[in-house]
Parts: sequence; structure tokens; C-alpha cells
Amino acid sequence: MNEKKLNALRDKYGEGHGGQIHDRAFRAVGDRIFSKDGTRLAPYAGLPTLLSAPYRPIDPAAPDLSGLQVALFGVPMDLGVTNRNGSRFGPRALRAIERIGPYNHVLETAPAFDLAVADIGDVPFASRFRLEQSHDDIERYVDAIVAAGAAPLAAGGDHSISHPILKSVGRERPVGMIHIDAHCDTGGAFDGTKFHHGGPFRNAVLDGVLDPERTIQIGIRGSAEYLWEFSAESGMSVIHAEEVPHLGIAEVARRALAVVGDGPVYLSFDIDSIDPAFAPGTGTPEVGGLTTREVLELLRALKGVNLVGGDVVEVAPQYDATTNTAHAGAQVLFEILSLMVFSPAIGAINT
Repeated sequence: MNEKKLNALRDKYGEGHGGQIHDRAFRAVGDRIFSKDGTRLAPYAGLPTLLSAPYRPIDPAAPDLSGLQVALFGVPMDLGVTNRNGSRFGPRALRAIERIGPYNHVLETAPAFDLAVADIGDVPFASRFRLEQSHDDIERYVDAIVAAGAAPLAAGGDHSISHPILKSVGRERPVGMIHIDAHCDTGGAFDGTKFHHGGPFRNAVLDGVLDPERTIQIGIRGSAEYLWEFSAESGMSVIHAEEVPHLGIAEVARRALAVVGDGPVYLSFDIDSIDPAFAPGTGTPEVGGLTTREVLELLRALKGVNLVGGDVVEVAPQYDATTNTAHAGAQVLFEILSLMVFSPAIGAINT
């Protein structure tokens, strides 16, 4: 480097603070994050919230969700598990993860700033023992979000929570779904009940709130394949984990967008879709899964999908002392929120 160029860099970058950004696009992001004197909130300071979004406590009896486009909330319930419990601690674990966002460099958005979004707390449960009653509590809670015109984005909890959420978002018209998971979760009754984390999407289809012909399931694998005949018979598209390397992520995303079309879409992400080498903290780990890089590439390739809600489920942090599973879950939650910026049903870019 010649001295003239070095001196020019010194003049431009030698003084000032990190919030003084010269690139116009990046400065627009930095101006919302940095204070005028060049400081920003330390990631380890303050009360933890989902994706460091503003906290907005609500009264469940008379919720005020006015002005919100997206409501982030926790669902600390795992009464529907068939193996290892513990995903009731998932929402707290995701809130404790620092340094997620604020900027998505691939989608070029800072979603917590580009949308009116808040962490509104956790679903209040009337009983910690009754699964069906807990589902009713979730449905009632999400009803209030949908009635206020906001999109629900949940941190679970076991995968049975998706059924009552879908009953709310699909009540007026059945929605399509992009479902990323190791398991199809379209099984039948188990030990005397159909309400468990292996059957939410069969239940949702039979309730008329999920359109199976606009549903795609990605990353499916493992020894429970014989339980998932409902997926094929109802018309769902299934891409097994073994197919992903041969198809490539771009083709998987193309097929997903073709299946769901332009109509309203729910995105449900089970952390066990990720290989346990990256995310061991879950109740039903299955080897041979997606990598974290594949997951991020897939999600980002869905830009423009008409999202009306979503969830990240099955993070059971006590099985992962490294916190990597919770970190991956929080990042996926951030990616879904980023996609919501570009959703015709939600995003600020479209208003």
C-alpha cells in the first residue's frame, strides 16, 4: 500500500467510533443500532429477550398487541414428548443466547428494526400436568395475536405446540407449511392419545387448518419412517435427508417454494432436523441430519415466501453443555424473523 492511500484511510477511519459508517446502506443499519456517541447495548447486559427484541408484557386476560407486526413468545411446555423431556426449558435457553443479529447480511435486513416486533413473554398455562388443556391455552393465546393482526413466532416447547398455533392461523383458511424436521410428525394415537409431538400435522390436516397439498417436509430420516404414511396419502411432499446432498439446497428451496405457492405459509422448524453433531440438545436426536450451514442456506433461499407464522421447537438445553443447540435455535428464529420482513402478509418492505 502506498503512503497516500494509507493516509487517506487514516483520515477517514482513524478517528471516530464504530457507529460512524460511510457506506450508505450499512449506515442506515448502524444509525438505528448505535447511540449518537457511538455506543450500543452490550449483548450480555440487560434483561434477556428473544432475539434481543423489546419486551412488551401483556395481560393475557386483555392483551394489548396494537401496533405489532410480529409477536415473539415462548411456549415452555413439553408434556407431549415420547422420549427425553426438557424442551420446556427451550424458550429460556433461546433468550439467554447473546449476539444473534441484529443484521442479516445475506437477506440485508435488521428484522427487529425493520418490523414492529416484541417479545411478549410466555404462554401462561393453567396446569403444568394437562397436555390437552395446555394446547387450549396456546390456541387462546395465539388467537389474541392473530386477532390483533400480528404474526405469531413461537419458541417451544415440544412439537405438539404447532397444532394449536395452526388452529389459530389456519382458522379462516387452511395454510401451507414448510416443515424442517427429522420426523414427519404425522403419526396417530400413541399410548391412548393423539395429542403428542409425533402427530401435530396429522391433527392439523384433519382439523382443516393445514393444507397437505401445500405442505413440504424437509430433512426426514430415521427409524420411525413406518409411522408417516399419512404424509404421502394426504398429499404432502417429503424430502428425506439422504436426498438433500444429491438435490442441492437450491433445488430443495425451489421445490419448497413451488409446493407452497403464493398462499399463506407457516414455517415449523424442529431443531432435530440438524445433525446431533451440531445440535445434540433435543429429545429425539437422529444422526445423518442437516448441517447448520445447509439450514441457513435453505432458509435464506425462501425469501419472499408468504409467511403468516412460525416456530422453532424441541430445544432441550440440558443435553448440551456447550449451548450450541440453543445457539442454533436462536439463529434459526432470527432467520425466520428475517424472512417475515419480506412476507407479503407482514413485511415492512411491502408497506
